[in-house]
Amino acid sequence: MKSDFFKYQAQTTPHPLAMEISHASGSYIYDTENKAYLDFVAGVSACPLGHNHPKVINAIKAQLDNYLHVMVYGEYIQKPAVELTKLLAKNLPDSLEKTYLTNSGTEAIEGALKLAKRATGRSEIIAAHNAYHGNTMGAMSVMGYEERKQAYRPLLPDVQFITFNNETELEHITIKTACVILETIQGGAGFIEPQEKYLEKVRNRCDAVGALLILDEIQPGIGRTGKLFGFEHYNCIPDILVTGKGLGGGMPIGAFTASGKLMELLQDNPKLGHITTFGGHPVIAASALATLKEITESNLMQQASEKEKLIRKLLVHPLIKEIRGKGLMLAIIMPSEEITNSLILKCQEAGLILFWLLFEPKAVRITPPLTITNEEISKGCSIIIKALSTIED
Repeated sequence: MKSDFFKYQAQTTPHPLAMEISHASGSYIYDTENKAYLDFVAGVSACPLGHNHPKVINAIKAQLDNYLHVMVYGEYIQKPAVELTKLLAKNLPDSLEKTYLTNSGTEAIEGALKLAKRATGRSEIIAAHNAYHGNTMGAMSVMGYEERKQAYRPLLPDVQFITFNNETELEHITIKTACVILETIQGGAGFIEPQEKYLEKVRNRCDAVGALLILDEIQPGIGRTGKLFGFEHYNCIPDILVTGKGLGGGMPIGAFTASGKLMELLQDNPKLGHITTFGGHPVIAASALATLKEITESNLMQQASEKEKLIRKLLVHPLIKEIRGKGLMLAIIMPSEEITNSLILKCQEAGLILFWLLFEPKAVRITPPLTITNEEISKGCSIIIKALSTIED
């Protein structure tokens, strides 16, 4: 299978990990030789309930017996999508009441950017240096990392960049600005949290000049930081909320949420302001609904904060310079890129899955399922410490 993988399936890097997968369950992934790997990555935060969670699997199976795709998004009333969007609204501030379901996070970003331009009649978009919002052309336009996008120019015009957590640059947000788009916690940059009420100050500046605020919660959302959405930690409610990854419970999904007044702008003048064939797919919506119910009705979010404390307590080593992030969205910072690479590969050999971040080469991703047990955390952290003891600075 490995030779076919390299011959027929397009690759994204010169050297993919190329582990041959047999099955997965709970906090573990198994290869075709039945070796178990403790998963500290959760599909890059996309599997908050771990692998093959029974409530998610049962919801998918039940929907399979009813119907699959029947009509393009938004025309027919399909129970899984209606119940999912209703449950999202129930767990969000009143101003975030209507959700558009998409196929992925990057498509949701595209829809959010379009909505902001349509609502304000302005063209300027302000994003952050080292931001990552996806890889389609609009999302790439607001990526604050030139190396990854220079080969694909020209991109969207009128995009300006500010430095995350630098409040002196907020003066760049003006009456020409349609929207400011930020990750609530910067992901690819190294899990950078907002400091000194930064998001509140961005919110106030947007209000002052009539710009909309888009918060990208594709990574920190769906309970990962100890609250359902990261913005709840920072006293800042966006005009448009974007989510994805963990919402699907292991199935592909994206969503953007705004007020009913804003969302109505996509219905007319022009009609079909945003359109997708498979957005809100009933099987995926059923999976997402089961996932969201489990996270909001259980104590998994409260546990995320306790599990963070356990990880920070256990991961103490001279080579660990810093642990960034919140809840179960953590990154350990190594002294060098070489040590990061060595640690990730050594841990995989020892049966622990870690991963890289996009733009910070010294960072090691730790984003396990929210369902991971304390015993599994202790086991994984022990593997990390043991691997670090074999690495020289």
